[in-house]
Amino acid sequence: MSVNRYNTRKHCKFRLYIHLIFVVKYRKKILKGTVSDTLKRALTTIESNSNFVIDVMEVDKDHLHIMIKIEPQLSVSQYVRRIKQSTTSMLWSEFPALKKQFWKEKTFWSDGYFVCSVRDASTDTIRKYIEEQG
Repeated sequence: MSVNRYNTRKHCKFRLYIHLIFVVKYRKKILKGTVSDTLKRALTTIESNSNFVIDVMEVDKDHLHIMIKIEPQLSVSQYVRRIKQSTTSMLWSEFPALKKQFWKEKTFWSDGYFVCSVRDASTDTIRKYIEEQG
């Protein structure tokens, strides 16, 4: 196992990947076309201003799969909160018609989420699974 595969900070060495799934509120099938493209662009923008790296992402009609490499300073829920809040804000600003989908409620994602850690052996398997979504 190569040492280069790990990140090093002052007091730790780590390699943390998580697989996240976010579902659109009410399972609305609106993640297609320009909404999907805007969501991917928003995630790339958030990544550039955050301390995580997107390994792979893909959207289906009503949910998002994303595998990110994270740092141990923040909890998973903090990463989830940042991604959900930022993408919701960006999507609402670009698509004001979302108001018709969500009844004046400035929301986009369901309250919950799925997360699992990704072991070295299964990273490729999860990457392939995410790429085949949509």
